[in-house]
Amino acid sequence: MGLSEPAVYRAPVAAGRGARGLARAWRAGRAGARRRLTGPWAVDAAFALGLFMVFWAVSWRPVHDQPVRLLLVQAALVAPLAARRRAPEVAFGCVAAAAFAQWAMDVRTPADAALLVALYTVAAYRDRRLTLAAFLVLEAGIALATVRWSLHERGIATFVSLSGMAVAAAVIGTSMRGRRQQMAFLEDRAVRLERERDQQAQLAVAGERARIAREMHDIVTHNLSVMVALADGAAFAQQRSPERAAVAMRQVSVTGRQAITDMRRFLGVLRADEPDALRHPMPGISQLNALAEQVRAAGLPTRLDVSGEAAAVPAAAQLTVYRLVQEALTNTLKHAPAGARAEVRVDCAGDAVRITVADDGAGTVPPEPGPDRAAGHGLPGMRERAAAYAGRLTAGPLPGGGWQVAALLDLTAPEETP
Repeated sequence: MGLSEPAVYRAPVAAGRGARGLARAWRAGRAGARRRLTGPWAVDAAFALGLFMVFWAVSWRPVHDQPVRLLLVQAALVAPLAARRRAPEVAFGCVAAAAFAQWAMDVRTPADAALLVALYTVAAYRDRRLTLAAFLVLEAGIALATVRWSLHERGIATFVSLSGMAVAAAVIGTSMRGRRQQMAFLEDRAVRLERERDQQAQLAVAGERARIAREMHDIVTHNLSVMVALADGAAFAQQRSPERAAVAMRQVSVTGRQAITDMRRFLGVLRADEPDALRHPMPGISQLNALAEQVRAAGLPTRLDVSGEAAAVPAAAQLTVYRLVQEALTNTLKHAPAGARAEVRVDCAGDAVRITVADDGAGTVPPEPGPDRAAGHGLPGMRERAAAYAGRLTAGPLPGGGWQVAALLDLTAPEETP
């Protein structure tokens, strides 16, 4: 019984799925049949049938001596119109052949107007070359019909009037083709614009995500690196100098609170429904002194030199300068050997800002540009920040030992969102 129960409960599910599949197939079949009934073929067939009935009603006379032949001629002239939009040139050829047979049998009928409908269709759905060929064929037929069925004095007027009808059919069809092509062009353009708009929106979202990730990386990585360095120093000094260990742990607390403050400020800026968050200024060049003090407290002697008119630098560019210096000092704090010293220079020279962050490496051999240092997560973000101001950033070992990061920001270039 235990083994048979799953089969008992599984069968209705499979049956239900099969029933749903059959229902979907039946609905799809009905939809396809509906499309076939209302498609171009069905519409054109109904149009041809209606046209045949009109011509037959106009042509029928009780005393007509050739009703069967007239019926066949009219059917041959009108029937090809059922395929006029699916194969315009074939439909025109069949109508023209039927018209020639009608002329040869000397049967007169107003169903000859099917030639005008066929010519219009060729002009509306095919190129000018085929339209011209169909027009010339129709003109030849008009000339033959005029010679046989018109009186001499009325022949020219008949030829001119019928030719005018042919010209009108060709012109109207060509105009409809141009309008349809214009509509297709506009629809295609709308689709392409919508696709481009979606792509731009995706790029904007990706750029915003990259910017948020960059800010989060700079804030979290720097503060965590400082906290780790302070905690290591406190653990090392705990036995020899409890006072210094206590100072280091207090600095860990201060750094952690600063990280929380920076995170709240950054997240507040992202929230559009909190305009008060925009009133809190983001860090800039004036906060570099506090940044240097924080790094010094973590055990990295740092010298800061800021020259030029820092106040004239736009706030967004100042944030870029701060983040570049912060990331460079964080990398130095993580990768430089013990005893290394760092030097930061920021030169605000009119329309450009030059940034240099270097460490001496305490006279050690320059490190290899491995994945942690040369291809880390921070350096690509630094290059993206510099590229937003049409700047360039270089990072690499110094000949005498140590590491240097140099960047040049062009304040005259329009700011871009990388």
